Parts: sequence; C-alpha cells; structure tokens
Amino acid sequence: MIVRPHYLDMLKTYRDVPLVKILAGVRRCGKSTILEMLRDDLISSGISKERIIFVRYTSEDMDEGMSDKDMYNAVREKIVDSERYYILLDEVQEIVGWEKAVNSLLENANTDIYVTGSNSKLTAGEISTYLSGRYVLIPVFTLSFAEYLDFKKSDSRTPRELLYEYIRTGGFPIVALGNFDDRSAYQIVEGIYSSVITNDITRRHSVTNYDLFNRVIKYVVENVGKTFSANSIVKFLKNEGCSLSVEAVYNYLEWLEKALIIYRCQRYDLQGKSVLKTQEKFYLADQSLKYCVMGFNPKSIAAMLENIVYFELLRRGYAVYIGKEESKEIDFVAVRRDERIYVQVCRNLPEESDREVANLLDIRDHYPKFVVTLDELAGGNVNGVKIMHLADFLLMDGT
Repeated sequence: MIVRPHYLDMLKTYRDVPLVKILAGVRRCGKSTILEMLRDDLISSGISKERIIFVRYTSEDMDEGMSDKDMYNAVREKIVDSERYYILLDEVQEIVGWEKAVNSLLENANTDIYVTGSNSKLTAGEISTYLSGRYVLIPVFTLSFAEYLDFKKSDSRTPRELLYEYIRTGGFPIVALGNFDDRSAYQIVEGIYSSVITNDITRRHSVTNYDLFNRVIKYVVENVGKTFSANSIVKFLKNEGCSLSVEAVYNYLEWLEKALIIYRCQRYDLQGKSVLKTQEKFYLADQSLKYCVMGFNPKSIAAMLENIVYFELLRRGYAVYIGKEESKEIDFVAVRRDERIYVQVCRNLPEESDREVANLLDIRDHYPKFVVTLDELAGGNVNGVKIMHLADFLLMDGT
C-alpha cells in the first residue's frame, strides 16, 4: 500500500476530536485505501485491533435493504465496554439515513468516527441536521502529481517525462499503480465513469432519456475550462435536433455535481469583490475522464492543464474562482484565509504568455501571480509575475 500522507496527516489532526470525519470523493479516488491507511496507523500508534471497527457498505458487502437501525445495531453490538472505539465506515451513502446511525454512535458510545462516500450525500450542502455542526468534511481527490510520482518511484523516467503520462492517463490510483498503455488506462477509467453514471445518476434519479442525458454530459466534457450556461446547452441541443428544457439541464448538471464527477467554478469580480452567478466553468474530477469519453486529442491539452491546476489548488485548501477584471479573465483566483494567489495557465511561450502576464499586471495588488505553462523554456519572472513549468508549480512547496 502506498501511503498518501496528505490525507493521513489531516486525519491525525482530527484524531479523537469529537466530530465525525467525512471523506468524500468520486468513486475509486482512493477513499477506502485511506481508511485502511488510517487503520494501520491506529494500530502502529498502539490502538488495539479490537478497538477498531471497520465496516464496508458496498452492495457486495452488505445485506440488501439494510436500514439505519440495522447499521447502528450491527456496529453497536461490537462495542462491548466503555473504552474508546475507532469506527471506520466505508461507502456509507448506500444506507438511507446513515447520518442517524452515525449520530447515535457518536452520542451513545465512546467513539471516534470516520466515514467515506462517493456522492454529495456526504457534502456540506446535503448532510442532514442530525450531524449539523458535528462533522468535518475532508474532500478526497484523485492523485496529485506529487502523489503520482510516489506511485511511480520505481520508474526511471524524470518527473517531466512522467508529467506527460499523468496528463494523458490521469490520477486514479488503480491506473497509476499499473503499467498501462493509454488505451488500457482509458478502459479502466471508462468503467469507473460508467459506474458513476449508472449507479449514482441514471438509476438514482430514474433518468429515462439516457441518450439526451449522455449528450449533455458530452457537451460538458467537451467544454471543460470554457464558460457556458444551461441556455447555451439548450441551444446546442436544439441545433442537433433535440429538445430539452433549461430546468432539465440544470437538473443534469446538479446530478453530475452530486456524483462528484464535475466541479463548478464560479466567477469572481475583482473590482466589485463579489461572486458572480453566471457563466461558470466546470472541471472534471480527473482529466482522464475527458479522454475516456472523447478520446485523446493533443489539441485538448490546454483545457486539461487548467483542470489539473484547478484541482491542485483545491487540494491545497484554496477556494478557487475564475477572475473577472473588466473585460479580461484571470484563469484562477485562489483564496485561503487571508492569502490569495492569481494563476494564468497556457500551453506555450511566448505566444500566449504576453497576454497572460499583461492580464495579471493589471491587477493592482501585491499577492503572488503565476503563469503556468508546459513550455520547457519556462522560468524567471516578468515584473514580479513568476513564469513556471507546470511540473514545478505542481511540486512547489508552500503554495
């Protein structure tokens, strides 16, 4: 097992704090493995195995029709005294009302509780009042580039050489652990994607017109990193000879977000200091999801570089927005407490960099500003704007 210290350190920070620790992320991003890492770390720190209760709630591992009471009783009967128990519950979203069971375990026994799940029933907007104020949410993403290099330690290639593989095949741990060619990697990712679409969306929401739903998904995937609206999707479908209401498009986008397959990035007006409600961008939970749906096209790399940088900023704890400065756009404004950084992403220098640098220099503050690129000539700075190769940015400490 390859340890992912970023998550383990976070869980250690909250150990024995009387809050439910909730790890939420897209299917197969590594949540179950993080729980196993936690279990091993608890044991190595002196916690008896008998004090650790680890339960999986995948459809293969649980009884059909299990209720929250069944869930509670099954765990509670393993607690045989008043000593502290560490409860690790994997994929709890399969249980309707899991929050009730977890809340009761928190209240009625000496417990430290960790749960994982792969849809928005485990995100801040969906968790019921049973756990209100009694949980901490830890988003789990596919592998960062630094983690990807850890998975490839035995590979003799340089980090920059491995970066191009990371861009093409993505950060799902099951892919990174193997030595797959692109086609095989996309087949694996396509299986993950199909599982999400089937189990977390079409079945759960009783989607009847799968073809139309699939067209909306492909539109979103094809337009990663571009601003668009539900109206623009409706117009596109109308030109394709299909009819769909704006409300239905909103529903489809919301379901994709709740399945943690896409993430919405809102625009931020740098002059008005306000979040705008229109023309958001959407990014995919992993760049390989685009290629498994649309096939790999070198021309699409520029948009996926944005995708990679967006999630790197999220991993580092930033709230991330698209910046709007009058008629100009800043790819990312990243805010973390009283810190802020601005990031422009471009594939090549110098054709694109002059415009990107000029947009950043128009921002009249002293927060760090970056242009991130794949160009091998990247380096140095222009009037305080740092020009960095993507690999260096992704591996930079302290951002």
